[in-house]
Amino acid sequence: MTAKRVLISMDERLLERIDAAVSRRGLTRSGYLAQLASADLEGERGPVGQGSVSSTLREVEDAF
Repeated sequence: MTAKRVLISMDERLLERIDAAVSRRGLTRSGYLAQLASADLEGERGPVGQGSVSSTLREVEDAF
């Protein structure tokens, strides 16, 4: 699979939280965001498709 470079915009505070999370987990920002996107998209086809991934992400965002 060929990786593509993309440019996205997001809230600065959210980006700071993402950077803190990837630092704790020893991941790259790109890898972390790719994992989240993949998990969310896979959830559309499996038991997680009932919104639990999206709900959990919203809960985490709301906590900060």
